[in-house]
Amino acid sequence: MISKETIAAYFQSLQDDICLQLEAADGAGKFREDHWKRPGGGGGRSRVIQGQAIEKGGVNFSAVHGTLNEKAGKALGIAPGDFMATGVSIVLHPFNPHVPIIHMNVRYFEMSDEVWWFGGGIDLTPHYIVEKEAAWFHQQLKEVCDTFDPNYYPEFKTWADNYFYLRHRKETRGVGGIFFDRLSQSEKHDKQNRFEFVKAVGESFAPIYAYFLNEKAASPFTEREKNWQSLRRGRYVEFNLVWDRGTKFGLETDGRTESILMSMPPMAQWVYDYQSKEGSAEQHTLQMLRKEIDWLAYQKYS
Repeated sequence: MISKETIAAYFQSLQDDICLQLEAADGAGKFREDHWKRPGGGGGRSRVIQGQAIEKGGVNFSAVHGTLNEKAGKALGIAPGDFMATGVSIVLHPFNPHVPIIHMNVRYFEMSDEVWWFGGGIDLTPHYIVEKEAAWFHQQLKEVCDTFDPNYYPEFKTWADNYFYLRHRKETRGVGGIFFDRLSQSEKHDKQNRFEFVKAVGESFAPIYAYFLNEKAASPFTEREKNWQSLRRGRYVEFNLVWDRGTKFGLETDGRTESILMSMPPMAQWVYDYQSKEGSAEQHTLQMLRKEIDWLAYQKYS
């Protein structure tokens, strides 16, 4: 059976590959790297880029181990004990408001009693929703999923709709994507197959985002559009600090704070009782922040 060391080594190489591709796509920025150690065991490499197209982006690798405390164990629904967790986590905030924010996470978790699972996903948060762009994004994810199981995309798309949802705002974080957790041994999928799927998700990330940078990074924008970007970034902050389980798990297991909060945008704002103008692109985006939209149906308009 594939070992946790092999999985961690792959995630480390994935971080390397994604960073090289993002530097090429940005065209100017270079990643700054920090090595860190977790007091309870393990550590990681945090990499941050501030380029010409990517205003702030983080690509983190971690492989941590130790004793799972009672609070974290309760949150995961498992008994406390020795654990190992490894993965790559990414958030990119673009400079241009017509380029979307993107997030990816691929991870592996193992307990000493041989309990194990994979998790992760990719989701897109456009500041301005363009249906044909959302359709293209979802088609890329569907193709990855369909290679392994035709049930993956519809199941993981619904999971993303429900997970990336700001309940206090009654709106989705963006146009969703796929989200999955606790993928373990099943009748159809063994550990190697689950790992290959996670690898395919991880390796799809950089080409997907390079597409958006190539298409929109040089697009003109107005001061109004830049202000709207700051408002949408504020919603991103709200989700990550209020609802995101990964943020909570990292903080509760004494993870490195700088790495955990690298997902925060460089600038954001909150305007009291903001109201969009009737018929505006901003109003359209707000109207599209809903669950259960069949984004693939918009391919015919592309």
